[in-house]
Amino acid sequence: MMRLAAIKASLRGPNALPLRPVDQVMDLERLGAMHQSRLSFMRILVRRIMLERWQIDTARLDLCADGYGTVIYEINTPQGLFSFVIFSDYLSPEERNDRVIASKWDLTMALVEGRVDDEYLAFLRQNVPLQEAGRVDSRVFVLSRANRSARNFDYVVEQLANGEQPDVAKIAKVGYLYRTTAVYGSGKLGMADWDKVSSRYPDFARPFAAEMFACLMLRNFSLLQVEHIARSRNPQQYNPMQPEIKRYFGIGNSTGLGMAPYLINHPMLINQWVEMRELALALVRTLGHIDESVRRQFDVLLARSARHMAETLTEDAWQTENNRRVIEDLAALQQQASHSLTDWNELLAWSEQHCSLQGQELLVSVLLELYPQLVDGLDDYYCVEEFLDLDPLMPLQQLKAVIERRYDWALKTDFSQTGARDIFWYRSEEKMEPRLGECALDTGKEKQMALGVGYAVYKCYQQLCQYIQEHPQHTTARFMVARPKLRGIVRRIQSMDRCVYGDIQANLLARDILPMHLLRCKLSFFGVSKFDPRSKLWVRNTMYQGAPLLEDIGKIYNDDWFMPLAPGQQGEA
Repeated sequence: MMRLAAIKASLRGPNALPLRPVDQVMDLERLGAMHQSRLSFMRILVRRIMLERWQIDTARLDLCADGYGTVIYEINTPQGLFSFVIFSDYLSPEERNDRVIASKWDLTMALVEGRVDDEYLAFLRQNVPLQEAGRVDSRVFVLSRANRSARNFDYVVEQLANGEQPDVAKIAKVGYLYRTTAVYGSGKLGMADWDKVSSRYPDFARPFAAEMFACLMLRNFSLLQVEHIARSRNPQQYNPMQPEIKRYFGIGNSTGLGMAPYLINHPMLINQWVEMRELALALVRTLGHIDESVRRQFDVLLARSARHMAETLTEDAWQTENNRRVIEDLAALQQQASHSLTDWNELLAWSEQHCSLQGQELLVSVLLELYPQLVDGLDDYYCVEEFLDLDPLMPLQQLKAVIERRYDWALKTDFSQTGARDIFWYRSEEKMEPRLGECALDTGKEKQMALGVGYAVYKCYQQLCQYIQEHPQHTTARFMVARPKLRGIVRRIQSMDRCVYGDIQANLLARDILPMHLLRCKLSFFGVSKFDPRSKLWVRNTMYQGAPLLEDIGKIYNDDWFMPLAPGQQGEA
């Protein structure tokens, strides 16, 4: 904590760290252009596992020849014992459905505190496969489910059973064997809530650490299962998968609107994530001389990133064009750096003039990759106490000034313009999942979620100005008595003024809002790659591609799986 205090102290004064402006960083389109980095949750988790040498063993392997049955892994960490329980069941093609409305899956899983005996296993077997229709207890941290890849799973089994390796070019099109459709935690369905996990289990006390670990274990099981089925099918010819090909398999993920409200409902936490990333960039920007080894690594990472983007396939025309432009940006950055590279500030400024937003933000991720000694320690500060406190003694003139300074983006929005308030967000009654409604077509606006922060601030400001005309000397307390319905937004305004970055600057009620930016922002903090939008409301992506395997734990670890490439391409890059 002393290091963070020293860094934050350097934000002030004549020699302050060069943080990027709030209106630049918190712009929704820029947030939606971010990429994975060293500070992404998957990278942080894998670093911890590898450096602390967690012991992960198969305590129970009860699979039939076709891969159906039960598997239990036991995880011994420096600070606890946990179990990861997997139920693999037959799923007919007619029942397979990746949408949240599905009721059956190929795999269902649970991350559990302690060792699982037969009695507790029976309890889990009754409830985990039901997912939302079941109920678990507070020993469970995470519930998840996943379906096999129709394009890869059977193909890989067949190749291994015939003594051959999967074709890397085919794998590159779909870099996973399973795709998870939901990962639940934080108290849902009877599970342990975040207060319990963060206070009692330090191994998973960082945001989404338990959820990310469940996905990592799913990836390991997917590799174990295909080899198990292939060996059972043809033991004479069976050939295990080569380790470099194994590492290229990740886990697929389908993410929809469920993630979007989180970014709005946890503003202080999102501010903290963004602030740590911007602090890391600021520390890099303060460096003077760039030595020759860093220059060479910079060239390698740019080339690797370009190859990674070229290997990212999508049927979405918008994303295809984005990827093409990023590849052009990377080539331009490499050329510019070869001609003139005296410091990173200069290159960042050049990128803002000549590159797309996604190209600019990928450059940020590459710069963070170059300096682990500056960056890695900041992951200790991702948690924050989320209290939106009301300051009743704040003079109303000061509250008005805060809104004008911190929420000028909301005051500049013309909410009377056609399309500015055409959308409302709500939760479906069946699955309690977020949905978008159109005010002109759909009923239920009275049950909308409070995600229109910009409009709420705008309305608050209008009423505040009217009140100040009559009572210019009053405090916030008197204003709250007169306007009690504004208490929530005033509390948010005052609390976010204590943050460096604050709220996402976007009107989420506008007809042309693109929720994809919200999804991608959060997914970039998770550490996913290869975004493949299926509409403006949901996206497929890949997790843990290139990450080390469980059998790599205990070996030398250099944490170099940023923008992974298909095997055989690493040296070329």
